[in-house]
Amino acid sequence: MHKSFNKSRLFVVFIVFISILTFYLTRIIYLQIFKSKDYSIIADNQHNILLQIEPQRGDIYDRNLRKMAIDCKVDSVYAVPIEMPGSDKGEIAANLSRLLDLNEDMILARLNQEKSFVWIKREVDKDTSERIEDLNLKSVRLLKEHKRFYPNGPLASHLIGFTGIDDTGLEGIELLYDGYLRGTPGWRWTVRDAKRRDIISEDVKFIPPSDGLSVVLTIDEAMQHIAENSLDEVFKKYKAKAASIIVMDPHNGDILALASRPSFNPNEFSTAGADLYRNRCVTDMYEPGSVFKVFTAACAIEEGLVDINQNFFCEDGEYRIAGRILHDHKPLGTLTFREVIEKSSNIGVCKIAEIIGKERLYKFIKLFGFGELTGADIPGEIEGIVRRPSEWSAVSISSVPIGQEIAVTSMQLVTAVSAIANGGYLMKPRVVREVRDSGGNIIKSFDPAIVRQVISTETADIIKDIMKGVVESGTGGNARLEGYTTAGKTGTAQKVEAHGGYSHTKFVASFVGFAPAVDPRITILVTVDEPRPVYYGGSVAAPVFRDAARDILRYMKIEYDKPGGAVKL
Repeated sequence: MHKSFNKSRLFVVFIVFISILTFYLTRIIYLQIFKSKDYSIIADNQHNILLQIEPQRGDIYDRNLRKMAIDCKVDSVYAVPIEMPGSDKGEIAANLSRLLDLNEDMILARLNQEKSFVWIKREVDKDTSERIEDLNLKSVRLLKEHKRFYPNGPLASHLIGFTGIDDTGLEGIELLYDGYLRGTPGWRWTVRDAKRRDIISEDVKFIPPSDGLSVVLTIDEAMQHIAENSLDEVFKKYKAKAASIIVMDPHNGDILALASRPSFNPNEFSTAGADLYRNRCVTDMYEPGSVFKVFTAACAIEEGLVDINQNFFCEDGEYRIAGRILHDHKPLGTLTFREVIEKSSNIGVCKIAEIIGKERLYKFIKLFGFGELTGADIPGEIEGIVRRPSEWSAVSISSVPIGQEIAVTSMQLVTAVSAIANGGYLMKPRVVREVRDSGGNIIKSFDPAIVRQVISTETADIIKDIMKGVVESGTGGNARLEGYTTAGKTGTAQKVEAHGGYSHTKFVASFVGFAPAVDPRITILVTVDEPRPVYYGGSVAAPVFRDAARDILRYMKIEYDKPGGAVKL
């Protein structure tokens, strides 16, 4: 019986052993045959790491290849939570919180994730990087990243724009030309051992990144400094709500300088409100006021409807039309066509417009580019407001010709005046001249483009001469330049109140002009929104034109053209 019991026990052990062996053999067969592919993938993922290599973003240059935006390398802090003992995470989070000025609980939450990579803080300074390294934490590491840097700080910030934390364009040229600037990432497929150390192997695959292309602007850094310094003075002096300046080459549409106020520093864009990013030269519209009178005059001359010496009685400052009394800034009697523009008579211009008629006036307003995009390569451009003649009221024929009941952008206005300066051709504004690779080879060029001929050369010459008179003997005397003939027009526009009607306390002061008047090299528009206590364009904006034009022409070494001036600078 004892032998029988032993045999039974041995049999049970044998059965258990065979069952266990069978189970493991079955499991091994299952894993080797049916699951081998899945586990191979897991093993490969643990030892084979695919790393993205970021490209270097292309630079942005001014027209003389001075750098206005560049890429530099900075450290970013990341952690590998799966390598980090749970007991150490609280202490590590506390240390990182102190060094990086981050919330400790937020850091700890990231460290508690079962991941092989989590960001702690992007783009830290050199001092912080050294302190992180001094902690000697194997699971907390530094990674080199590209960061955008703007050497001139706020200079031309509204035009250039800025990039985000991932070096992607968010505003301005950085946004519009992001496809050229950002480049293409590369990839590195590397093998690591169980301790996540790189293994040198011939099997490592490497696709290098393709760095971004560089963009060359039409902006001149020196002219930009001149324009911004002049604009800053008027912005502060008259406590204005906003201000802007555009400097254009009237012959090819190149924007040589462009600025808005208030401004911001793109190196610290996150500290500025979104309203400061707005490029007011293309995003804001306003009634142009008396500046618009030159286009009414151009229409009358081009259509052969008036003579420059024709007389117009300006009603001693009061003129009733369609139940509305139109006023001049001071009582004026009989003036010639030329004097009407030089002295900026609302009544005289209204009488000229009555001869033109609303249909013909509207046609020329559209020809000069109002009510449509200029095509300037700047994000956010708007069309402004130009109503069809069928939508005009009985008093519109006295309002539109003097720059009321119409809304324009500064870019539209400087482009339209440049058409007078260059002999009658509306040019497409150009901000970017070309795109280059790292070797300096031109990949793409943006040539000057004529939109259309607006007026004849003869008409342009007549209007230029009248605008010259505005500066020499009219309302634009404060724009007069020593050594150079100057042409321009003042504007003082009442702002429209939210409830309707025109304000008697809020104005937009402006001046637009070009020099030298005979052969213009620059057109400049200055706009000042709500200056106080003085608000006339001739008093507020014209001096900004004068100062900026004087220094820019000297910088360009343009010869004097006034009698008595030096032959050459």
